[in-house]
Amino acid sequence: MNKQPAIFSTRFKMPMKLFDTKIIAVSNQKGGVGKTTSAVNIAAYLAVTETPTLLIDMDPQANASSGLGIEADSRGIYELLLGDASQEEVICCTEIETLKIIPSRVDLTGAEIELVSKESREKVLKSALNGVREEFEFVIIDCPPSLGLLTLNALAVSNSVLIPMQCEYYALQGLSHLLKTLKLIKKSINPDLKVEGILLTMFDSRTLLAAQVKDQVQKYFSDFLLKTIIPRNVRLSEAPSHGKPIVLYAGRSRGADSYVELAKEIISRSKLDERTSLKGSGV
Repeated sequence: MNKQPAIFSTRFKMPMKLFDTKIIAVSNQKGGVGKTTSAVNIAAYLAVTETPTLLIDMDPQANASSGLGIEADSRGIYELLLGDASQEEVICCTEIETLKIIPSRVDLTGAEIELVSKESREKVLKSALNGVREEFEFVIIDCPPSLGLLTLNALAVSNSVLIPMQCEYYALQGLSHLLKTLKLIKKSINPDLKVEGILLTMFDSRTLLAAQVKDQVQKYFSDFLLKTIIPRNVRLSEAPSHGKPIVLYAGRSRGADSYVELAKEIISRSKLDERTSLKGSGV
């Protein structure tokens, strides 16, 4: 059994119990925006609050899997999607006791072609994850940097989508397009899908461009913008090469502190969503 480092109990322990599991897709069609870094570290910090958390690596690059020290040839999401393995057979343990992962590998690239002929092809993952809500309170899905069939499967099963966005001009350009696409998905595939928030990443306060991009997002997308901002941080960049989330690699770095705050914000928003849902149902 993995034992949580002592600092977790004082810095991160936030006892909570959601009424229902929350599934969050971490998605952006643009690569290099901190998507996988965010998915891994959000999942890790949720888990160290003693909240059972599952990370699903839906990206054929398998960076979320290697970032948690999972072997490259492990059975995982590819076998689950094609019906060649059960949930129990593909869920792997990590160094954090309450964090599990369904890993990926490069073979997943071919899954989109193989899924095309399947009935309800955009809802294969949803069917494969039956029962997962009974075991985990949070499920974080690291989507590929595209809007193909793998991402559609992730969005079809998710309650919300979190959009990491690097503080640069081209990322800002693609944000409007992504939000329009999410509206179409909400209309045609998943009517319950919400935007969890826009997460600014790799923020460098020393540059004028970062400040300008932040101001533009605040001006046009203030309803979606998360309070937490992830700074550009060397320790965050180093952690994946050691197969560890930032909480295990450099738990007192600026990058680690930012993901602590992000986990708190997600938990707080999830509790608020649950209260709103209960109020709306007349409970």
